[in-house]
Amino acid sequence: MTDRLPHEKGFHISWDQIHRDSRALAWRLDGFGPEDGGWRAVVAITRGGMAPAMIVARELDIRTIDTVSIKSYHYQHQGEAELLKAPDASLMGDGSGILVIDDLVDSGKTLELVRQMYPKAHFATVYAKPKGREQVDTFITEVSQDTWIFFPWDMALQYVEPYRGVD
Repeated sequence: MTDRLPHEKGFHISWDQIHRDSRALAWRLDGFGPEDGGWRAVVAITRGGMAPAMIVARELDIRTIDTVSIKSYHYQHQGEAELLKAPDASLMGDGSGILVIDDLVDSGKTLELVRQMYPKAHFATVYAKPKGREQVDTFITEVSQDTWIFFPWDMALQYVEPYRGVD
């Protein structure tokens, strides 16, 4: 057992990697929508779901895109999920034909809140952790619950100490 903080077990994702994984998500979703295999719209969960949603929408030629804003993290600490902005109600209905995209399902609190609002939507994430897997219908890569994912939009290029020892 080590005395590492949870974020020290990091999985660093580059822009290239999130692009490849988001395209893989689109390929997995292609043809599985309820409208002759297509989807009516993509709804990105802000902010992390915006880049994957853009890529999925492009790959699947979905032109109707909206967002749902949920706040559940504050400085790497997860709290209760709070709705900040809902998507267009006339678009959403009960969620039928809607593809809800996020970058990651962690505890599942965010997706649980959105799923309560739109129970018939299809929920897809690029990455999934075990605690939240039951809230997501489709994902690409599973990581352990104690892994902190560092997304490229959260990072700056700088020197980092080696995992063990010193240079």
